[in-house]
Amino acid sequence: MFLTVIGALNEGFVQTLKLFFVTLLGALPLGLVICWGSMNRFPPLRWLCRGLVWVIRGTPLMLQLFVIFYIPGMVLDQNPWPAGDSGRFIAASVTFILNYACYFSEIYRGGIQGVPRGQQEAGQVLGMTKGQIFFHVTLLQMIKRIVPPMSNEVITLLKDTALAGVISLQELLWAGEAFLKTSHGYSSLLWPLFFTGVYYLVFNGLLTLLLGRLEKKLDYFS
Repeated sequence: MFLTVIGALNEGFVQTLKLFFVTLLGALPLGLVICWGSMNRFPPLRWLCRGLVWVIRGTPLMLQLFVIFYIPGMVLDQNPWPAGDSGRFIAASVTFILNYACYFSEIYRGGIQGVPRGQQEAGQVLGMTKGQIFFHVTLLQMIKRIVPPMSNEVITLLKDTALAGVISLQELLWAGEAFLKTSHGYSSLLWPLFFTGVYYLVFNGLLTLLLGRLEKKLDYFS
C-alpha cells in the first residue's frame, strides 16, 4: 500500500513541477512585456495592459481556469484544447502563465520605478542610448529590488498549482485526494493527503534556500 501511494504521489508531483517550471518560463518574460506596455506612453497600449492586469488580479485564479478551459469549447464548434491530460495541462499552463505574468509585471514596474531618476539622467549625460541605460543601469538594480517580492510569488506559485485539480489535472494534491475516494483499489485513506504537505514543504524549503542565496549574491548593489 505504501509504495502504491508514494508512486501515485510521485507521479502527481512530477506534473506539479512541470506546471511550475512551464509557468515560470512563460510568465517571467511575458510579465516584462506587460510591464513595458503598462508604462508605455502610447495611451491605448498602456490602458490595454493595465486593464488586463486589473482583470487578472481582480478575479480568482480558479475562475480563470474554468473560463480558459471550458468557455472556448462552448463558444467555438470544437474545443481548442487536445483531449485528455495534455489538453488540461496546456489550458492550465496558459492560465497560470497569464495570471502570474500580470503579477510579475507589477513587481517589475515597482522595481523599475524604484531606481533613482538621477542615474538614468547620468546615463544620458554619458551618451548612452535608452536601451543601454535600461540594460546596464536600470535592469540590474531592478533585479536586486524585485528578488524578495518575486521569491514570495514563486513560492505561492508552487502552492497554487494545486488549483489545477479543478479541471481534473492530476497534480500532487489531486493524487493525494484521490485516495479518499477509490484509487488503486483503496478508499477512505486520509494519510496520503497529509503526505502531499511533505512534498510541498520540502520543495518550498529548497526554493527558499536557493532564492536566499540569489539575494545574497546581489548584495553588491546595496
